[in-house]
Amino acid sequence: MRLALAQINVSVGDIEGNCRRILEASREAQAQGADIVCFPELALSGYPPEDLLLKRDFLEKCDSCLRETAGEIDDLIVIVGTPHLDEDLFNAAAVICHREIVAFYYKHFLPNYGVFDEYRYFATGKEGLVLKVGDMRVGVTICEDIWYPGGPMEAEVTYGGAEIIVNLSSSPFQRGKLFDRERLLQSRTSDSTAILAYVNCVGGQDELVFDGGSMVLHPLEKKLVCAPRFVEHTLLYDIQKTGLWGHRMMMPLQRYFRQGNLRIPTRMLEIEIPQGSSRGNDPELAAPSSHDMKSEDEILEALLLGLRDYVRKNRFQHVLIGLSGGIDSALTAAIAAMALGPSHVHCVFMPSRYTADVSYRGAELLAESLGVSLDDYAIDEIFDGYMQNAAASVEGPTGGLAAENLQARIRGNILMSISNSHGWLVLATGNKSELSMGYCTLYGDMAGGYAVLKDLLKREVYRLSRYMNEREGREVIPEMIIEREPSAELRADQLDTDSLPPYDILDPILEDYIENGLTIEEMTAKGHPEELVRGIVLRVDANEYKRRQAPVGIKVTSRAFGRDWRLPISKF
Repeated sequence: MRLALAQINVSVGDIEGNCRRILEASREAQAQGADIVCFPELALSGYPPEDLLLKRDFLEKCDSCLRETAGEIDDLIVIVGTPHLDEDLFNAAAVICHREIVAFYYKHFLPNYGVFDEYRYFATGKEGLVLKVGDMRVGVTICEDIWYPGGPMEAEVTYGGAEIIVNLSSSPFQRGKLFDRERLLQSRTSDSTAILAYVNCVGGQDELVFDGGSMVLHPLEKKLVCAPRFVEHTLLYDIQKTGLWGHRMMMPLQRYFRQGNLRIPTRMLEIEIPQGSSRGNDPELAAPSSHDMKSEDEILEALLLGLRDYVRKNRFQHVLIGLSGGIDSALTAAIAAMALGPSHVHCVFMPSRYTADVSYRGAELLAESLGVSLDDYAIDEIFDGYMQNAAASVEGPTGGLAAENLQARIRGNILMSISNSHGWLVLATGNKSELSMGYCTLYGDMAGGYAVLKDLLKREVYRLSRYMNEREGREVIPEMIIEREPSAELRADQLDTDSLPPYDILDPILEDYIENGLTIEEMTAKGHPEELVRGIVLRVDANEYKRRQAPVGIKVTSRAFGRDWRLPISKF
């Protein structure tokens, strides 16, 4: 049996466009001799469709487009993820063959943690599904169904005799997740003594990035093949079940499952093997194992894909960035130029009386390096005019801070005016360290429609900047920008360390508190002064009101601000 795993980049809500992509990929796979083509979870609607699932016309369109697509598919078995309304709403896998939808499988385990909220929308499936295709038995599962032992995967092997389990997934990227994913998949295939074919989607959707990496694993031979990450790809593999029967007889786990408490009914469906598929050449093998991708590479590729897809899927052509001469705006501009092309990236430098000469030179060198446009808008006269006409507004107890923030708001105002007049998307340039501590100005440097670095701590911004230069073999980001002391330049001789602990001290505490969930006592036990830790935690919690108003940004870590982080604003 020749199996195709089609990791495609779909768009949420573009049902007709997604169906066209599904049909195109199916025909491409069929031309290469595929018998079965599998698509990711909810590929038809895009993932995650969120409250579009509460619109009846949306669900009806999903159903009608699915049936129209099925009418175009013959001599091929297609398994595709779709929402399906059948008395209740299910996260489903539709099985298409001979121009008909011959079966639906409904997802059993609905994740409701982190970025997932599936109990809000879906009912749980209660039945396994095994397709008998020739002398092969293929079990169908969706994403979370294989994350736990004793679920539908084991039932389909135990009661349906499945030798192959296909898993339709939409598993978002986060730093280092691939190793956990591979370890879990290998554990499931070993436990069940079944070949596991895992297909993941690829592309950006708001703050989420899906990294692909579809793969086929064998209980005896471990990982067989793996698709490249962060790109669309159809992985072809000829499935051989040799050795499975003998292994099951010698290690009869299924007998024990049948004697135990595994009570998931499993439907058997016999499907005539497609006759129209013509065997091609040897199957295409995977790109090099994803273990070859460095941590910096996978983060950079995630940021590039996330930005590129956000711009494309929201129908923008150009982006706008306020350059400060500092590291955050420099890295944002470099990623934008790499993702979109220099001609689609426009930069603005907005100096004041506090702007250092090195900031001017850094912004100029960066624009030259990237090949992007750079315009100047000096803000001193605007600031002076404000102070002449509305000085009373900054005469309160913290008037000095208000005057500093006013400069940031003037810059934000200029950026949004350019955005309005040209239709360009403003990219906010702040990082996770600043956003954690509230070291940012509402309606000022927080202004923008998308935040590329939102989930990167300051140390990671520096690390990624240096790596980009190393990877490209030149100073994409000028060394003078990387080496200078960070400063907001809102008053004379200002440095970030005037308001924050040094980043090499701050960032590990932020990571432990936000991403690792450590308590103050646990962090103090690691050698950090208790007063310092308490102060940082207090500032993180107190600045939730700012983060709620921050633009959406790309998720990189296990705990990104946004879907992953839901702290009350009003709290004791």
